[in-house]
Amino acid sequence: MNTQTRAAPSRLQFFPVSFFAVVMGMSGLTLAWHQGQRALHIGLPIGHMLAAVTFFIFLGLLAAYLVKLVKYPRAVLGELNHPVQMSFVPTISISLLLLSTCMLDLHRPLAIGLWMAGAALHLVLSLHVIRSWINHEHFQVGHLNPAWFIPAVGNVIVPITGTALGYVELSWFFYAIGISFWIILLVIVFNRILFHDAIPAMLLPTMFILIAPPAVGFISYVKLTGGVDSFAHVLYYLALFFTLLLAIEIPRFARLPFFLSWWAYSFPLAAMTLASFLMGAKSGLPFFTTLGLGLLFVLSALIVLLAARTIMAIAAKRICVPHDTGGKNPARAG
Repeated sequence: MNTQTRAAPSRLQFFPVSFFAVVMGMSGLTLAWHQGQRALHIGLPIGHMLAAVTFFIFLGLLAAYLVKLVKYPRAVLGELNHPVQMSFVPTISISLLLLSTCMLDLHRPLAIGLWMAGAALHLVLSLHVIRSWINHEHFQVGHLNPAWFIPAVGNVIVPITGTALGYVELSWFFYAIGISFWIILLVIVFNRILFHDAIPAMLLPTMFILIAPPAVGFISYVKLTGGVDSFAHVLYYLALFFTLLLAIEIPRFARLPFFLSWWAYSFPLAAMTLASFLMGAKSGLPFFTTLGLGLLFVLSALIVLLAARTIMAIAAKRICVPHDTGGKNPARAG
């Protein structure tokens, strides 16, 4: 009798690239508290402390993913070509861009390096994703979900730090790409939602990503132009509408089992919080600042919940397993 048993696959092989959504959510919380502590006149450097925590979380996730790249390159390549997971790969470059904004007041040289690396990597990943969409051989309607906005969102994030660093024209370049593809994808995604099968439960939290493009687009547009004009108003109020639309769906989302995709709730809500603070500062109307503060406390509670549920899922070994990839093992993706 053969007593040899096949070795169990390493959980690192199934370490999902979507884990970097944690960094996006934490970065959004950091930036939101930067604004919130000013509005609340809090002397404690809450934003700076959160920035340090977020940076170390990023380093830990990046180290794990680089080890995965070395040990399981086919798994990483599979994610790059997976019809669902490829949209999450740019969360790495977006994390770099958001961290650059978090570090701008703490360590400017580090912020510059993070921004340059993030912008360059995001351009490469955007070209890869869009080229894959154009030359697709295996995409189906069921693969389409709001996570496809992620590459577009990354482009409109670039100007937030880029304008502060003086790279105005380069910032406009990225903004034009992001805002154009957001409009295109908005139509396609709504067609999928309205006329095709329901989005799988695992990916349903990505519906919150609908908030991010107009909210971040508003912030970047104001950074680029210096004011709130008619187009800026359209972006902000569209983001507010999506926030209200998804808020009335909270009971439905609350019934979902926990997936790592729950972190998709965090960054869009953070973007709306930041957009409200900015609208309050530019308009001088206290309503928007008050709204921003209310969203900040909701966001903070949400991040605590997400962190707790993630730690529990890791302890129960329900993360870094094959089904975390969105229904198909990325190492075997075509």
